[in-house]
Amino acid sequence: MAGDAVSSAFPISNASRHHPILSTDMPKQVVKQRSRGFICVNAHPWGCDRNVERQIQEVRNMGCLEGDWGMRNVLVIGSSTGYGLATRIVTGWGFGCNTLGVFLEKPPAGRRTASAGYYNSVAFHRAAEWEGKWARSINGDAFSDDVKREVSRVAASEMGKIDLVVYSLAAPKRTNPRTGTTHSSYLKTIGESYTGKTVDLATSKVSTATVEPATQQEIDDTIAVMGGEDWQWWIERLLEDGLLAEEARTIAYSYYGPELTWPIYRDGTIGAAKTHLKQTADSLHERLQSTVGGSAWVSVNAAVVTQASVAIPVVPLYVSILFRAMDRRGIQEDCIHQMHRLFFDQSRWPEEPNADGDRLIRIDDFEMRDDVQAEVARVWPLVDTDSLFELTDYDFYKAQFNSLFGFGNDKVDYDQPVETEIFL
Repeated sequence: MAGDAVSSAFPISNASRHHPILSTDMPKQVVKQRSRGFICVNAHPWGCDRNVERQIQEVRNMGCLEGDWGMRNVLVIGSSTGYGLATRIVTGWGFGCNTLGVFLEKPPAGRRTASAGYYNSVAFHRAAEWEGKWARSINGDAFSDDVKREVSRVAASEMGKIDLVVYSLAAPKRTNPRTGTTHSSYLKTIGESYTGKTVDLATSKVSTATVEPATQQEIDDTIAVMGGEDWQWWIERLLEDGLLAEEARTIAYSYYGPELTWPIYRDGTIGAAKTHLKQTADSLHERLQSTVGGSAWVSVNAAVVTQASVAIPVVPLYVSILFRAMDRRGIQEDCIHQMHRLFFDQSRWPEEPNADGDRLIRIDDFEMRDDVQAEVARVWPLVDTDSLFELTDYDFYKAQFNSLFGFGNDKVDYDQPVETEIFL
């Protein structure tokens, strides 16, 4: 039901009340990583907490700004993991901004742990409260009108006009609130099938996989989920409600990748959605310029480990090789480093973003360096199951994947019972 789509915004004081480190009166259990194929089906609250703490400390180490930079209020749509979470941390700790986050994550239920994004958000709010930072979150379907209304209500009553809107939403399905139609996204090629090398995360075996071409309906559905329509509706809603500040900026995140991955990414169904996202940015840019003197941009970010990317043939093996090439050159970055560079260097408020001729902010510039891609191209045909660990950073890739769910952290005792029923 529509009324079930929104979990009302919670104050930061609720977050630390059941924090796993601070609380001692809740039932505990030992949490070991459980997987089904390449999918991790649980999360560790202490491990997620440590991941958030590490990212906050990384921002402190890289440098923070003090004073009035004109960017006070930030809305992050898709704020519980990856680039969205890193954006909240960089803007919250790096610039001292008020942040409002939107995400759809599963809370704990009995012995079933919460999703990693839920525990990440608990940790974020606990840290924000500890340091006196204003933070609110809404756990609900960001595609729905209910959540958009709730964001407007919270912004109008508690936050004020929004200076920056970041669209970092990733979802396998979307129900269009205006038509009631549910669309699913598809990882397929367009035109012809493609066969390429990949690595199975469950077995660590290098093999080949074939991706079949999509129908036109599957292409359209993928655009409906991953394209720019929902982003446009978010901005239109905030404009209608008078909640965008003068010179407000909005940025959506994208990925292009090298030619090696184009058959199943940039030239496939996902690429069609990313093209639509860029077209949406251009139309939103004109709209914002004429209304609040604002702007809209797409940031093309570099490859990182995500649960979704594990399922994409070619990508896990490519990223494993890429990590080795970038690490050797001292330019390896995770989400928090990329977002710090985005907002401190490439898109530092209130200066105009450093964009290319297509108005794209290229945070993937280290990944796409000629020397890096030349090494990837050299190693790619040589890798097989026997040479996987020798020629790539596949072990680091797997460690990064496990850390997404709070596992594999050397500062966490995974034999110790922990409270899992902690709530926002």
